[in-house]
Amino acid sequence: MKVSMIAMTAALVLAATTGATDESAHRNGTRSFDVTITNVTPGIIFTPLLVTTHSTRVAVFDLGTTASAQLADMAESGNTAPLQTLLTQSGEALDAVSTAGLLMPGTSVTVRVRANGRYDRLSVTGMLLPTNDGFVGLNSFDLPWDRRRVVVTAIGYDAGSEPNDELCKNIPGPQCGGEGGSPGVDGEGFVHVHNGIHGFADLNASMYDWRNPVARVTIQRIN
Repeated sequence: MKVSMIAMTAALVLAATTGATDESAHRNGTRSFDVTITNVTPGIIFTPLLVTTHSTRVAVFDLGTTASAQLADMAESGNTAPLQTLLTQSGEALDAVSTAGLLMPGTSVTVRVRANGRYDRLSVTGMLLPTNDGFVGLNSFDLPWDRRRVVVTAIGYDAGSEPNDELCKNIPGPQCGGEGGSPGVDGEGFVHVHNGIHGFADLNASMYDWRNPVARVTIQRIN
């Protein structure tokens, strides 16, 4: 029995060491990942999504802190370009890819991005319509390097940069057709979990309110 236990322990140590070596090798090279985002809400539409692989030195957003101007722009207007440029020019992002078009309830979109040992975090962001400054977010997720398929959920956040007045004149997109942003009017002042649609102005809560999460994100390393 003692011999068997020793042999088993040695085998487990070998397996663990081999797994660590394999993961280290994977991180030393550049690998590709397929990232599939599925809108799991009944009535919310996602604007084009920004899918980014980046280092641990940056974060797309930090809860409880003031949103960057670029994040606020994305959350208010659906425009991912300023945030995409910010991440790319920081030198801390390997890929920053925007999807095309709107993502309707119950539909999915897949993006292929690269990662390596330095750029080993994944973030996904996109505006939630119709909201004033709501966005779906997956923040600095540690990518799976062992080729397993990982499924995580992403919730709805509020950039805190604009009041949630639920007035269509302040909400862009097909449901409202308004302007993104409320110039000169401050929001809560910090990024926080979105508390949904309440229906006290132009938005029908029975159509657009949600309970988190708002998206399913499937991540698969493909090479």
